[in-house]
Amino acid sequence: MISPGDHSDLIRAITEDFATRFVPGGTLAYVGDTAGISFDSDRLRTLGVQIDSHGKMPDVLLHDAERGWLVVVEAITGHGPVDNKRYAELTKLFAGAQAGIVYVTAFPSRAAMVPYFRDIAWHTEVWVADEPSHLIHFDGDRYFGTNETAKSGQRMFGEPTRSPCANV
Repeated sequence: MISPGDHSDLIRAITEDFATRFVPGGTLAYVGDTAGISFDSDRLRTLGVQIDSHGKMPDVLLHDAERGWLVVVEAITGHGPVDNKRYAELTKLFAGAQAGIVYVTAFPSRAAMVPYFRDIAWHTEVWVADEPSHLIHFDGDRYFGTNETAKSGQRMFGEPTRSPCANV
């Protein structure tokens, strides 16, 4: 049960809109809300993820078994995005995960993102709830996916099959 409020509304949008569009067939593995947390302990254990009791967990974890990804989403309505410090914290927190990690910062609107834009870490994605069909990609060598996927040369979700500049 998600509680009322702006942060909870954004979490609901992540689980209903973002997940459906960008993690189709994925499973909600964890959600943290002001009303408490809800998680799939068996799935998290299988993935090698332990719940951090010191408040370091992100707001939402989505497991994409088909692609072998754990999508880590921070819902931002009043505190900062996945910046370099948070990226390092999350990387340490999920170091034992048996899935590739995709980092996403979610904002309710682009206007809400603007004050944090320069702080958003590279190798992450940004999703804006009021424009749900788009992602903002903070890296040059891959689209929505893990860093391991980019290194392997595997085609990522949403990646064009050929460069739009190939004939230039």
